[in-house]
Amino acid sequence: MDSAAADRTTTPHPVVAAVTRRIVERSSQSRAAYLARTRAAASQGPVRMGLPCSNLAHGFAACSGSDLLALRGAVKPGVAIVSAYNDMLSAHQPLDEFPAWIKDSVRQAGGVAQFAGGVPAMCDGITQGRDGMELSLFSRDVIAMSTGIALSHDMFDAALLLGVCDKIVPGLVIGALSFGHLPVILVPAGPMPSGLPNKEKARVRQLYAEGQASRDDLLAAEAASYHSPGTCTFYGTANSNQLLMEVMGLHLPGSSFVQPGTPLRQALTEYAGRRAVALSALGDEYTPMAEVVNERTIVNGVVALLATGGSTNHTMHLVAMAAAAGITLTWDDFDELSSVVPLLARVYPNGPADINHFSAAGGVPFLVRELLAAGLLHADVPTVAGHGLERYRQEPFLVDGELVWRDGTDTSLDPEVLRPATDPFAGDGGLRVLRGNLGRAVIKVSAVAAEHRTVIAPARVFASQEAFTSAFRAGELNTDLVAVLPNQGPRAKGMPELHGLTPALGSLLDHGHRVALVTDGRMSGASGKVPAAIQVSPEAAVGGPLGRIRDGDLVRVDSERGSLEVLVPDEELAARAVTDLPPTQAEWAGTGRELFGALRGSVGQAEHGASVFAPWGAEAASPAPSEVEAHQ
Repeated sequence: MDSAAADRTTTPHPVVAAVTRRIVERSSQSRAAYLARTRAAASQGPVRMGLPCSNLAHGFAACSGSDLLALRGAVKPGVAIVSAYNDMLSAHQPLDEFPAWIKDSVRQAGGVAQFAGGVPAMCDGITQGRDGMELSLFSRDVIAMSTGIALSHDMFDAALLLGVCDKIVPGLVIGALSFGHLPVILVPAGPMPSGLPNKEKARVRQLYAEGQASRDDLLAAEAASYHSPGTCTFYGTANSNQLLMEVMGLHLPGSSFVQPGTPLRQALTEYAGRRAVALSALGDEYTPMAEVVNERTIVNGVVALLATGGSTNHTMHLVAMAAAAGITLTWDDFDELSSVVPLLARVYPNGPADINHFSAAGGVPFLVRELLAAGLLHADVPTVAGHGLERYRQEPFLVDGELVWRDGTDTSLDPEVLRPATDPFAGDGGLRVLRGNLGRAVIKVSAVAAEHRTVIAPARVFASQEAFTSAFRAGELNTDLVAVLPNQGPRAKGMPELHGLTPALGSLLDHGHRVALVTDGRMSGASGKVPAAIQVSPEAAVGGPLGRIRDGDLVRVDSERGSLEVLVPDEELAARAVTDLPPTQAEWAGTGRELFGALRGSVGQAEHGASVFAPWGAEAASPAPSEVEAHQ
């Protein structure tokens, strides 16, 4: 560490230390059981050698040459490749070339890589506002199960997971954690080059919502924004995934935002293959995933999310990933950490810059440097790169064709995008938990102006995004209001994102109205300048009070005091019947939804990770009456 950073290095921040300690304490039994299970699954030699001969023969029947001989023997590690590749989605199309690169690099390192399985990869950007969006959240757990199937053959000593977006990375991590005895490296594809500036894209979207731009105008703007292979460049869930995987030590240092189609991207992918061999039990640095994803790692992930204004989807995904490692993470942990973690980055929708600008300003290496120096990250964590988190202050370069790492910049190269911890954009992370007679919700205020962070206005209740949009276009919403959308939660209809509300709500705000959104659905990375109390738990579909709000009720959304209330007497609210019930299973059909009925019936609440898996999914799926009453 350089001298300036060393001078600022302190013992861990007391709040970070206290939150970590409480997570360790509350997770002690489940974490111990998880580690015992994963350690029992570890093998001193290639795990495949425990297979009967017929089983093993099936495992290498498609191989030839040196790979076949290696898999028959007992001395070379097998490396699984699990990929979310498809060529419809820009973020995953670059993964097409990765398996061949990985197989060559693993072979050179003395192992054998096999493509173990593919996982589905759907795009919320395509399904926004469509019936398919109601499958989006469930796809995370389907991906986890698909990863489990891919790794279930007892042929592998390490794994490389290829994926980028939204539910895909959390699903890969959850699935791989069931095989926590294996070393695992997440392999990103990188962002597309910058296109139309985000501010201009948002402007055209709002004009279209107001009827002042044509569909051709809108499509031209969108096509200029999403224009080539690679991840979308705004800071939504996809890029939040990448940043978190790096700060949590599951990516190679500096690898998250290297663009596809570049020599450096290929070199990093090939190095990941060689590194997987070294991390296997047959290598020199055995580092199982169960040890990498520990309580300190989870806290590091939360801190990185808060410091960059990342996607609110991770208030569910990080909870679910932690639970898969036997760790209990709560929204209160996010809330308490947010109070002391400064906002160091402004990337759209929290500012005009995109993820390429963030990377050019210093990116993850600078971010890690600053958070370590401020005592906000745990440095003493295992990572796939080794040497603790200090290694992640470095960035990769190609020098004469060789991959090397050097210390990243010690000053921000663009203080309008990325700042030091001593001069942040804000003193807190901008993610808060709201509590009150409507339950609990999360709100991201890092892009919300101070004067808009508290709203008291009459409710307008809508059954769907379409109903809201129709009322807006009819001119019915030219007033102060709190738009309330109940029955959008996991149990109601799979918790679709409500991104389509953003342009109209933004227009109302720009016209001087006091507006807010309250819903048990999601906004995720789209959360912007309009205050949005989202992921309300318990959701209306399990008896939550959100389903009892009526048009005209005064609703208070106060992110400063952390309150979410409908200003109705408790006895009156409790006596109201729930209206606008979610669709029945028979009605929830088409676009594949009927195939997911079992998941919808068992999914837990957002606050518990919105998971279908036991034990955490089972515990959260059906709140006891006392839990619902406590929120009423």
